[in-house]
Amino acid sequence: MHVVCSRVTAEFLAFSKDAGNDLSTPRPEFGFAGLKPGDQWCLCASRWAEAHAAGTAPPVVLAATHAAALEWCTLSDLQAHALD
Repeated sequence: MHVVCSRVTAEFLAFSKDAGNDLSTPRPEFGFAGLKPGDQWCLCASRWAEAHAAGTAPPVVLAATHAAALEWCTLSDLQAHALD
């Protein structure tokens, strides 16, 4: 699985919503409370890479990020955004 674990930011949530994936709006019918800045969330590595290219990549929890994320992101980019 290509997963980057992150702490979402307001900028990333706005980017994701603009890209068609609204993560901040609650969807109770799916048991989803919505995310707010500071929440920890696992992202598809491809979306994190898109956000990085747009300058809105959220901080990364490297210890919880899958190694296969390196198929989409460079280690140096992930380390530059690392919380740990």
